[in-house]
Amino acid sequence: MSEERTVVVTGAGKGIGAATVKALLARSGVKVVAVSRDLSELARSIDDMSALRLVELDLRAPDAATELVQKVGQHRIHALIHNAGILHKTEMGTHARQRLEELYLTNVIAPLELSQALAPCLAGDPAGHIVHIGSMGGFQDSVKFPGLVAYSASKAALACMAQCLAEEFKEQGIRSNCLAIGSVDTAMLRAAFPGFRAGTTPEAMGAYIAEFALSGHNLFNGKVLPVATTTP
Repeated sequence: MSEERTVVVTGAGKGIGAATVKALLARSGVKVVAVSRDLSELARSIDDMSALRLVELDLRAPDAATELVQKVGQHRIHALIHNAGILHKTEMGTHARQRLEELYLTNVIAPLELSQALAPCLAGDPAGHIVHIGSMGGFQDSVKFPGLVAYSASKAALACMAQCLAEEFKEQGIRSNCLAIGSVDTAMLRAAFPGFRAGTTPEAMGAYIAEFALSGHNLFNGKVLPVATTTP
């Protein structure tokens, strides 16, 4: 019998996160801890909740990482997917400190704090896999777009973090990779790019992320991998 695997997914309330949760739940022997500020929409869409645990949590809160560790306990975690993210399209000259802090707290600081706090649960034999959901907007030498300087810079920071954590966690055996995804048909993308035709669906991307979280660490560590058919 194969070992039961537990995967933590942040930003799981809707869009890519919710699709990733559903793709994971469709696999035998996989349990999911779904984390988001509001999980009501996800809960309504799941018929069998036996393999799903819902944790409503604002990752921007100073004690969010500690609270998540308390809820997860000392259970073994096989993969941690940092999917939670904010996209602000803002014209240069109109950036406000509060919105910048909100964006970086969600896109950069929270993933680092959670990775640090959950590392003991990811260590083991075999060790776990941290997957950072980045963006082509933050991928080196990709096409850049006006209004996305803060968002793209935050995703570039996340990509670098994924590489650094692979080194930081080397002794524990924890693998860390970043998927720099392209356009996905989500409400967040439609708000930033009205009328833009996305390259793929949340369901297709969620299925890919789920597979990569469970098996990508066998081939990759400390890598930033573009996953896109279009830019952004």
